Amino acid sequence: MPRDRFAHVSAWVFDLDNTLYPPQMQLFPQIETRMTRFVMEALGVSRAEADHLRKIYWRDHGTTLAGLMAEHDLDPDPFLLDVHDISFDVLSPDPALRDAIRALPGRRVVYTNGTAPYAVRVIEARGLSGLFDAVYGIEHAGYAPKPREDAFEAVFTADGLDRARAAMFEDDPRNLAIPHAMGLRTVHVAPDPAPAPHIHHHTDDLGGFLSQLV
Repeated sequence: MPRDRFAHVSAWVFDLDNTLYPPQMQLFPQIETRMTRFVMEALGVSRAEADHLRKIYWRDHGTTLAGLMAEHDLDPDPFLLDVHDISFDVLSPDPALRDAIRALPGRRVVYTNGTAPYAVRVIEARGLSGLFDAVYGIEHAGYAPKPREDAFEAVFTADGLDRARAAMFEDDPRNLAIPHAMGLRTVHVAPDPAPAPHIHHHTDDLGGFLSQLV
């Protein structure tokens, strides 16, 4: 039973985008559109080239922003302000998810490759305000993104996370590799599973999965 596998857990770390809301709500595509436009304007390239560069930067550096910083010495703050200037109207509250998270014993944390202020707005739009003990954005990792080990190390150390008693929930399978290596129990939250040795569980229904753990 899943509950048995989480009996030791006293800290719960949640990714944000496509994890605390389902991808069909279509919030993150707004960010992707703005990222492409930002790359076009910052580098003076076509849309096709901007999309190509974003794929390469995501693959090689973890995020578009990390690639722009590494390859072009980009200032991260204007980028982050621009790409998160989106509408949150596509999000709706999820009372069942709220109840499931609230029932979890111990510390509850959000850790995103977005910014903390952006995360707070998503949390509010999903009706999840007041549930989390801390919200960490990419700024708390010195702009290093997941899946980099130094990013996880910075955030987990700042939080004082007991890694042997923690679980992480993520939509991107590669972002679970380092948490697994650090001793966290890992849960892939996505419509389709991506079996891998570093993924302990998969669910396409975060609220339903959490409700089985308490």
